[in-house]
Amino acid sequence: MGKNKKKKGQAPDGVATEKDLKTPQNNILAKGRAMEEAGLTQAGSSSEGGVPEKSANVEASSGSQAPSESSSLKRASPHEAEDDDGGWQVIENGRPKKKQKKVPGPDSSNYPGLIFSETQRLSSKIKVSHLRDLILYIFADGPGPQWIAVKHRPEFRKAVAIVVPGLEEAMFQSEVDFSTYRHVTHSQAAARVATSPDDYYPRQLSKDRLPEVLQPFADMFPLLWPTLAPGDDKFVKLHSAIQAMLTAPPPKEKKGNIKAVSDPHGWKDQRTRITEFLATPDEFTDNGYPMHPAMLPEGARRDAFKDPDGWVHTSAEKLEDGDVPEAEIQQGSILAGRNILAVDCEMCVTGENEYSLTRISLLSWDGEVVMDELVKPDKPIIDYVTRFSGITEEMLAPVTTTLKDIQARLLKLFTPRTILVGHSLESDLKAMQLAHPFIVDTSLLFPHPRGPPLKSSLKYLAQKFLNREIQKGDGPAGGHNSIEDAKTCLDLVKKKCEKGKAWGGGEQQGENLFRRLIRSGVAYKNTAGPSATGGKAIGKTSAAVDWGDLNRSACSAATFAIPCKSDREVEEGIIRAVKGDPDGKEIPGGGVDFVYGRMRELEVIQGWWNRNRLSPDDPSGPPSPDELRKQYDTSKPPLEACLQDVAHRLQRIYNALPPCTLFIVMSGSGDPRELSRLQGQQQQWRKEVASRVPWNKMSVEWTQNEDTAIRKALSVARNGIAFVGTK
Repeated sequence: MGKNKKKKGQAPDGVATEKDLKTPQNNILAKGRAMEEAGLTQAGSSSEGGVPEKSANVEASSGSQAPSESSSLKRASPHEAEDDDGGWQVIENGRPKKKQKKVPGPDSSNYPGLIFSETQRLSSKIKVSHLRDLILYIFADGPGPQWIAVKHRPEFRKAVAIVVPGLEEAMFQSEVDFSTYRHVTHSQAAARVATSPDDYYPRQLSKDRLPEVLQPFADMFPLLWPTLAPGDDKFVKLHSAIQAMLTAPPPKEKKGNIKAVSDPHGWKDQRTRITEFLATPDEFTDNGYPMHPAMLPEGARRDAFKDPDGWVHTSAEKLEDGDVPEAEIQQGSILAGRNILAVDCEMCVTGENEYSLTRISLLSWDGEVVMDELVKPDKPIIDYVTRFSGITEEMLAPVTTTLKDIQARLLKLFTPRTILVGHSLESDLKAMQLAHPFIVDTSLLFPHPRGPPLKSSLKYLAQKFLNREIQKGDGPAGGHNSIEDAKTCLDLVKKKCEKGKAWGGGEQQGENLFRRLIRSGVAYKNTAGPSATGGKAIGKTSAAVDWGDLNRSACSAATFAIPCKSDREVEEGIIRAVKGDPDGKEIPGGGVDFVYGRMRELEVIQGWWNRNRLSPDDPSGPPSPDELRKQYDTSKPPLEACLQDVAHRLQRIYNALPPCTLFIVMSGSGDPRELSRLQGQQQQWRKEVASRVPWNKMSVEWTQNEDTAIRKALSVARNGIAFVGTK
């Protein structure tokens, strides 16, 4: 047992010797001296997942000379490399034509590469954002990476990043049995995920110790990197790795400034009825809205429903009561025959964690004020929170209107055909102590970039989507203006109805990666001539190659968007984007600078592609696993055959890449299935609690055991892998 003990950073299988890393095809050295002569650039200070400057003593490959003790680890002018003999790449009028831009040969001392030293100290797994920032560092204005060193950054010509959901580290062990790989318990699947500090380090790939179908990875990459997908351990949420990859952090000088959103490239408005944005029963439960009996299933539970003391609910007996016959709806109307009222309430503190209604404002769809009343709470006010509410003691002194008075008026105004519009309406409804089943909440229409339970502020949404400044302290007593807030919610909903469901649904607190490359891409003397000495701002072209409709995703900002329906089309699209069209009519000869792609057939075979929300004939959904299996090697288990197909596609893409290309392959995340199952169970439990189902009649339970299990499932889902190299 003792002789098998692993050292820090050593993989369980597929371990290569140090010389395996020193191959020209990968240009990633395990150690190296002569960093000054090699043109190495590396950040000097450590951060999370970072590398301290003192740990950067990297040994060179054969033939290099060690720097003197007084020499710096950084080049005096890292952006400029000396010319030497090598190949030539020429782009003119969209086609290769004549010798202009010199490309160093693989054996050149100026050839670009990436360097990782086993002596470097990593405090966490690298994140998806680190891979994105590596691209930004090489091609734009991103910061230098702390987890790896970049050699001859100016010499990189292209970058290709491919996401392959379904790849797992356990697949790369020599003894893996693909016929039983997917038939394991959740505990066994969780045991595959390494989480100790030693497992933060990349694993060396040795071809003869990998499963045969995955051996091409060792020809392309020297290391397998464990990665951490974006998520929130506190709220047990897994965030999108794709969004993290395609959303760059805002430049430092722009932080605090919110740029108004613009329509994506190729966007076409799709007028949508407001009823399409009504909050669902699940959203009622998840967001803590007061439950209305019409939201409950017919039967004993609905019949036995009772309002809590002091509460009221509107007159709808069932959700269908709000429906309006098509004959009564004006053609093309987005109101669908419904009466729309925007509501905003102000509250003051009347007890520990207790807020009471002190002002209510209602606006019609046309923006006319329907109600604007001050309200006297039944309990003494402890804190007027005037800074936010705008309410003062002097304002409420003459007021005699009570909450019950307001409730009586609201019950007359709110019919089954009334839709309430507002922001974080659960707070307003609780302040009114009123339940209504038909609401449209702007905090749900424009979700927070990091996902629920976080919500964007109304002030942020106004700046982002209306290019409007609100809540500037010009309301009563310097607080918020409830009429202004209600009008803002109304305008946000109107714009959403005019633009369509997808508009504003994927906005991030950052900048689209493709737009960043266009805006701040950098070229150097080596590729752009003497005028680019020291680095010159020049837009970088890009292409996105992915499944489905790319016009309604972050991919729409790419210079060229190539939609696909299979991994074969993805492979062809990536190679096309790298090389360009033969005639140069669409994609210029020589291709684009950056290519993003995603292969999804392994995701289907693994059962990770969730099509719960898709109809069976939805073209945007995944293909049938049975149909996919027919195109693979039938002599192998489906998973093994699919992995073989993926590896061969990546190998062909790698072979088609020109020299000096950064190549990244990543899984994005780990297995999300158990997390998704437990989240559904938790959601059902919360729904039944909100519906006041007796404990002994609940269909599911949620105890400390389930809470522990969901956190373990999140850990599994957040663990992915990545491969990084240079062609």
